[in-house]
Amino acid sequence: MNRVKTGISGFDKLIEGGFPEGRSFLISGGTGTGKTIFAMQFLLNGAELNEPGIYLTLDERPDLIREDMLRFGWNIRKLEDNNLVKIIDGTISKIGIPSDEEFSLPMTGFDLDKLLLELMKAIKKIKAKRVVIDSIPALGMNFEKQHDIRKAILKTVYLLSRAGVTTVLTTEIDPESKQLGKYGVEEFVADGVIVLHYMGMGTQSNRTLHIRKMRATKHSEDLHPMEISENGIKVHSIDEDYNI
Repeated sequence: MNRVKTGISGFDKLIEGGFPEGRSFLISGGTGTGKTIFAMQFLLNGAELNEPGIYLTLDERPDLIREDMLRFGWNIRKLEDNNLVKIIDGTISKIGIPSDEEFSLPMTGFDLDKLLLELMKAIKKIKAKRVVIDSIPALGMNFEKQHDIRKAILKTVYLLSRAGVTTVLTTEIDPESKQLGKYGVEEFVADGVIVLHYMGMGTQSNRTLHIRKMRATKHSEDLHPMEISENGIKVHSIDEDYNI
């Protein structure tokens, strides 16, 4: 089985060297746990390996994402100019103004089929190997019925699987039901689920990562300390001399 290295420090060794190629993986956690950073790090490490990637943003404007990621020294614009990364603006249909992005939804409103068409066009244009969708809850906001949301998630994951790309999707843990996905289907559709936790107590903070599920892969079942440094996410082993 081919493995796709995430390049996230300390993580790949927990999953036999990387994600199984061509499958989808869910990054779940509450606000501020590092989901977007994890997803972007996966994408940009792919660019370093000459594996182009697509970032579909449904939450935050592309210009703000580029600006935020500069804090880690990640120059997304340069990678875009070299066709190693493309950002699809899925936020623009909500606010009704034209987008400056090469790939975006029309201002006429949200349309899943048009969104998936833009995604497939971008994948074909740069011969993408990796895709990030950030986030599933933002996708769900465009539907009124739970059934339609679940159908949209299933359709999206299926098409990406057919396209042969390795996909990372971000979502939120439902605090009431304790589901690992907001709509109760994501964790079952995905081939792997990584849960990020954050607990702040006074001046101390505690970040952890837990691999809840990983098909076709022997993986660590421990709760691993995690930190977000100036270079991105680092995952530590539980027996490592590391103070959190």
